[in-house]
Amino acid sequence: MGTRRVLVTGAGGFIGRWSVPRLLELGFEVHALRSPETSRETPVELAGARLHRTDLLGPGGAAGLVRSVRPSHLLHFAWIATPGIYAGSPANRLWLEASRALLREFLDGGGERAVIAGSCAEYAPTGAGPCIERRTALADEGGGTPSPYAACKLALQRDLQAAGRRAGASTAWGRIFLQLGPGEHPARLVSSVIRHLLAGQEAACTHGRQVRGFLHVADVGAAFAALLASQVEGPVNVGSDRSITIAGLVDMIAARIGRPDLIRRGALPAPVQEVPVLVADAARLRGEVGWSPRFGLEDAVLDAICWWRKEWPC
Repeated sequence: MGTRRVLVTGAGGFIGRWSVPRLLELGFEVHALRSPETSRETPVELAGARLHRTDLLGPGGAAGLVRSVRPSHLLHFAWIATPGIYAGSPANRLWLEASRALLREFLDGGGERAVIAGSCAEYAPTGAGPCIERRTALADEGGGTPSPYAACKLALQRDLQAAGRRAGASTAWGRIFLQLGPGEHPARLVSSVIRHLLAGQEAACTHGRQVRGFLHVADVGAAFAALLASQVEGPVNVGSDRSITIAGLVDMIAARIGRPDLIRRGALPAPVQEVPVLVADAARLRGEVGWSPRFGLEDAVLDAICWWRKEWPC
């Protein structure tokens, strides 16, 4: 076999960095692309990768890099993901066009296989989980109005499938569900609760009856590496099929820290359009890709707590 050379975009991000160690273990030559705006400090997870800094939204995007690296594989994570902003941001359209250009350069250069990160937001908010790749309705079907984020992701998924077919290349689309772990944005649920409890502050929560599935972020990255190395095509859910209520998750965090007295359930209103159940059907990921998570939920929660305590790794 020739060298399998993969270009990983968003490699310094919360999920992208965790794909790199597994890709190296699988024998890939990894080229890790980071935005020039990110920290100059290199995440330890990128050790062993060849590092690049290019602004995919800038003039020419990554055209020159793709032509110089000549990757056989593409793993594309880069996108806007700022909590509270990303869903309705006009930047989603910019990322759609930049991603189309990147994909075009990759396929025109003879790329063999591309895997792009999608989102569970692409599914219609029916609340009747679990979400199944080729069965659950999508957010733009049946008269639904998806968010700009979901609409752009859906458009790119369809472009990926069509472009791959035209070029004779293999493609897959990983729909990311919920994750937690070291380095998570401080405003997200798990990090916010942990930070408040460690500081001895009250943690305001909603009623907590929402049912969700969470994976450790390292498992999410490893799942994408496994998907890229496989021959599986089309949409694949990257998420946990173990469900838990938000209240149950918050209670687990509070028990680990020893401050259940600081949880204020019901102090925050639940979002009006929030779906009651959002859980992945992981049959394709387990059965076809042949991947299963390394971390249980309890261990993932402990790892996140250790990180915020600055005692990581546990």
